Amino acid sequence: MTTYDRIDEAVIDAPAPAVWEALVAELQGAKEWWVPSNTFELLSGAADRVGGRVAVTVHTKGSDNGGLKLRFTQRTVAVDPGRRLDVAYVDGVFRGTASFGLEPLVDGRTRISMHFIGTPNGFLKVLSKVADLGAEHSKGALSAFESLGRRLAPVGAGARG
Repeated sequence: MTTYDRIDEAVIDAPAPAVWEALVAELQGAKEWWVPSNTFELLSGAADRVGGRVAVTVHTKGSDNGGLKLRFTQRTVAVDPGRRLDVAYVDGVFRGTASFGLEPLVDGRTRISMHFIGTPNGFLKVLSKVADLGAEHSKGALSAFESLGRRLAPVGAGARG
C-alpha cells in the first residue's frame, strides 16, 4: 500500500496573523488563493475549530478545465490558533492527516508548512500505481503557497520556497 509523507513549506512576506486568517478563510471556502488546484467547502462547524468538517476537491486540470475531481472530507482534530491546524482525512479518496504550521520569523515574514500523510483510497489506489501523487500534492501545495504569498505580500515581494 502506498502512503505519501510530504512536507511542503514557503516563506510568506506577511505577518503570521494575516497568513492564519487567509488559511482559515480558504479552508472555509473563500476560493482566493488555492484555486485552481483545490477548492474547499465548509460542511459543518468551522475549519479552525475541532470537529469542523470541510469537503476538499482537488481539480487535476484546474477548477474549470475538466479532468479528474478528487474528493475527500477532512475533519479538524487540533488547533493552536495562529500557529497550527491539524486535520484528519475521514472520507473519500484519501485517508490520513495534514498539519498546517505557521512560524513567525523575526523580519515580520511567516514560514507556512503543510505536512501531509495520506494513503490513497478507492480508485485513487489504482492511480497511485502509475502516478506519483505525492509529487503532485507537493506541486499543488507549493503553487498555492506562492499564490498566497503574492496575495499578501507588499508590492515587489512574494512567497519563497
